[in-house]
Amino acid sequence: MTRDADDVAVRRSAVRIGVQVALVSAGLVVVIVGLVFAYVLWQSTPTEVHEQHAADTTRIFVDRDALLGALAVIGAGAVLLAGLATWFVARRAVVPLGEALRLQRTFVADASHELRTPLTVMSARVQQLQRRMSADDDRTPIVDALREDTRSLAAVVDDLLRAATMDGDDGSAATPVSLEVDGAVADLQVVAEQRAVRIVHRGDGGGDVDVAVRMSATPLRRALVALLDNAVGHAPAGSDVEVRVTATPRTVEIAVRDRGDGITGIDPDRVFDRFAHGTPAAGPAERRTSYGIGLALVREIAVRAGGSVRVGATGPGGTMFVLSLPRVTGGAEPPRPTRR
Repeated sequence: MTRDADDVAVRRSAVRIGVQVALVSAGLVVVIVGLVFAYVLWQSTPTEVHEQHAADTTRIFVDRDALLGALAVIGAGAVLLAGLATWFVARRAVVPLGEALRLQRTFVADASHELRTPLTVMSARVQQLQRRMSADDDRTPIVDALREDTRSLAAVVDDLLRAATMDGDDGSAATPVSLEVDGAVADLQVVAEQRAVRIVHRGDGGGDVDVAVRMSATPLRRALVALLDNAVGHAPAGSDVEVRVTATPRTVEIAVRDRGDGITGIDPDRVFDRFAHGTPAAGPAERRTSYGIGLALVREIAVRAGGSVRVGATGPGGTMFVLSLPRVTGGAEPPRPTRR
C-alpha cells in the first residue's frame, strides 16, 4: 500500500512538472506564432501589397487565410508535442526520486521493526527488576523512570513505523499539552542536571492550562524532547531553560528558550534544514556533538500535524523556538489524565 502511494505521489509530481514546463513551452510557442501572425498581417496590408519593387525582384504570393490557419495548426501541434515530451521527460526524471523515497521508507520501517524486539526484551527485564525490589528501596524511583523511558522509546519506534508506512494520525487525536510538557521536562531533567542546567515550566498562558492539540501524544513528546534537548545543549551552566505554553482560539504555541549565545554562522531560518549547523561560540563551555537532525524532525512533526515551528528570537541573550500546533476547539478537549 505504501509503495502504491509513493508511485501515485511520483506520478503526480511528474504531471505537475510536465504541466508547468508545458505551460512555459506553450507560452513561447504562442509568442512566436503571434509574432508570425503579426508579420503576415502587416505584409497583407494594402500599403505593403502595392509597394513598388524593382523589375528583377521575385515576389511570391500566398493565401493569407490559409497561411494563418496553417500557423494555428502548427502552433497547437507544437504545444501538444511540448506537453507530451515534457511529461515523458519529467516522468523519467522523477523515477530516481521515487526509488530513493521507497528505499528511505524501507530503511525506516526495517530499522523500527528490528528495534521493537530488543525494546520488548528490555521492558520485560525492567519489569522483572521492579518485582524483585522492595517498595522502600531508594532505587525504586530510578527503575520506575527507566521503565517509563522504555515505554516512551517503544512508542517513538512505533510512531516512526507508522510514519514510514504512511499510517499516521487521521486528525481526530487530541492530546493535553501540559501533560506532555511535564513529561518532556522530566525526560530531559537528568541530562540537564549533568550540565548544571535547570528546566523550568513557567506555566501556561491564555487562561487555560488544560488545552489540547490535534495530534497524538507520541509525536508531540518527540517534538518537545527535541526542542528541550537542543536548548539544554546550548544553555550555559547555571542557567535556566524556560518552557511556556500560550493558547489562542485556534492554536497552541509552545515556546522553549535558552540563555545561550544565540544562532551564529547560519541564517536562523535554515536551522530547520536537515544537517544544518551554526558556528559554535568560542568559550570554555563544553558543546555536545550535533548532527543537525533534531530541529528538522521537529519541523516535520509540526507540518505533519498542520502546525509550524519558527525561531521566535535569537541573540547574545539566548534563543527561543516557538512550536505552533492546531488546538482542539469546540469543547472537545479531553480531561487532563494523570501520569503513571
